[in-house]
Amino acid sequence: MLRRFPALLLALSPLLAAALVAMAAPAAATAAQTPTRGALYQDGPDGRYLLDSDWTLEQDGSRRTVTVPNAWNATGDTLKDFLPKIATYTKSFDLPGAGLKRDWVVRFESVNYRATVTLNGHRLGTHQGAFTPFEFVLPRSFLRRGANTLAVRVDARHRTTMDFPFAGIGSDNEPSAGWWPYGGLLREVYLREVDRVDLDRVAVQPRLPCATCAATVSFHADAHNLSADAQRATLTATFGSQRTTLGTTVLSAGGTSTLSGRLVVRNPRLWEPGSPTLYPVTVTAKIGKRTVQTWSLKTGIRSIRVNSNGVTLLNGKPLNARGFSLHEDWPGEGGAQSNQTRDEQLDWIQQAGGTMLRSHYPLHPHVYEEADRRGLLVWDEVPVYQISTSELSKAPVRELADQYLRDNVVANVNHPSIIVWSVANELNAKVGSTQTRFIKHSVNLVKRLDDTRLIGQAYAGYPSSGCQKGYGPLTALGVNLYFGWYTGRLGEIADRTQLSSYLDQVHRCYPHKAIFATEWGAEANRDGPADEKGTYAFQSQWVRDTLGVLDTKPWLAGTTYWTLQEFRIRPDWDGSNPYPTSPLHQKAVITYDGVKKPAFDVLAQMYKAHAQLGR
Repeated sequence: MLRRFPALLLALSPLLAAALVAMAAPAAATAAQTPTRGALYQDGPDGRYLLDSDWTLEQDGSRRTVTVPNAWNATGDTLKDFLPKIATYTKSFDLPGAGLKRDWVVRFESVNYRATVTLNGHRLGTHQGAFTPFEFVLPRSFLRRGANTLAVRVDARHRTTMDFPFAGIGSDNEPSAGWWPYGGLLREVYLREVDRVDLDRVAVQPRLPCATCAATVSFHADAHNLSADAQRATLTATFGSQRTTLGTTVLSAGGTSTLSGRLVVRNPRLWEPGSPTLYPVTVTAKIGKRTVQTWSLKTGIRSIRVNSNGVTLLNGKPLNARGFSLHEDWPGEGGAQSNQTRDEQLDWIQQAGGTMLRSHYPLHPHVYEEADRRGLLVWDEVPVYQISTSELSKAPVRELADQYLRDNVVANVNHPSIIVWSVANELNAKVGSTQTRFIKHSVNLVKRLDDTRLIGQAYAGYPSSGCQKGYGPLTALGVNLYFGWYTGRLGEIADRTQLSSYLDQVHRCYPHKAIFATEWGAEANRDGPADEKGTYAFQSQWVRDTLGVLDTKPWLAGTTYWTLQEFRIRPDWDGSNPYPTSPLHQKAVITYDGVKKPAFDVLAQMYKAHAQLGR
């Protein structure tokens, strides 16, 4: 868990307090229900209850009943549908489990974009930013024995260039950037039952010095005392069949303590594509002899590093992975995808012989768990996307970037599928002093949380950019390559035959870094000749030519085609397609409604013929 906020118990004048409660109090919701135990993903603490059905959504003077996750603008293709709005979600519930005998936490997996949360008219707090989870402790004084009302005011407007990802709206009220801004409770909401001591920031980090070495597994966990009395808690951990004690601590009322431990796994079974061995792990908190919380997960042992020749090694084997980028969008669901949808997209990746995926933002926990289970590698990125240098120089922008990066690492650190933490995408390709400081700071932040993976950044590939010293602290670089599709500055990437020499230039600039081709794609939405942009034939030939070049670079760590499936983007965006289909981004090799384009088979044939791990 992460981004935990205490309730805002402020000393207010009676009149001001009454005014705030009146503003926060929602209209009556549907009849109260007792939520059922369960979750849409496996890893995490026990005591989770899903708040999914019978939410009341109020927007523009209308009211309807919805199931959460929910994107209120999942349908509709007009500018009116695109422009972000404000709405309020309300849910009435009775406390499950032991009710008022326990402490309670509410967890939100993702809200786009600003959330203001109240319980029974009392303000709990606010949160800014989508794609990462946050929590509020529910004060017992706010809770009722009968029906409780949870309300979430969602403001989906990205109002300034300091919002991530940037989605500009010009003075004429026309969008100038951004993919479709799905608004709402885009991922699920949980109640969590806590018996005095709650576990948080659980990190299980295997370290493997060599492929035949024993592994050292480090454990870290925060213990929070949510009760009004001091508690003496003992934390233990298991890894497979082995057990260790993290220690005993005395927690004052409301206090927190971090406990750590380690154990050695001899002759470990390693995690990698094709053989994704996972070990069951638990971290348990006890008060006396009573178990008060258990955190369960599955993780794997593997190593990722770059050798002196710039070859990326996974468990000592040369890595040159192939895969796709994902974007959370689906007909009828929008950005509030179901696990069935997520599984279908992962099935497509594997059908094409892919072993890697990437997105512009942290994905749902179920995707990471499935990647762990299936043996898929992940380039994991935060939505610090196309931020101008002038904006990056502002303290609030950097603070929000830190929040996203910290929250992402804390939430997903236990997934062996993640091999790269990416701190940004497509900042200025000329790395000046502002970006240099940003990169150094971000790398140090990640290292303090996790030093077992590569740390990278993706950037737009232009030959004129040359070598950039500011990338020095990074161990991985992702190059976005559109040679032969876009023209670039002064036409410098218009000729696809220049791709090979440019990649060699990149390798010479950064000979000791892991280099990934993180983006490359061409629009396709119709039949036609192979020399006409936007046709299926053009896309298929462009894929053959581009991937044919990538396959000749033995030092390349991997590549992800942009994208697997079409998604919705701002109206009137054309992507250099002479005959676009608004509002779709159509570089994908699968249509929005799930039909494979001819280029999918081209990728599958070439992916399966390529040695992706070991050669």
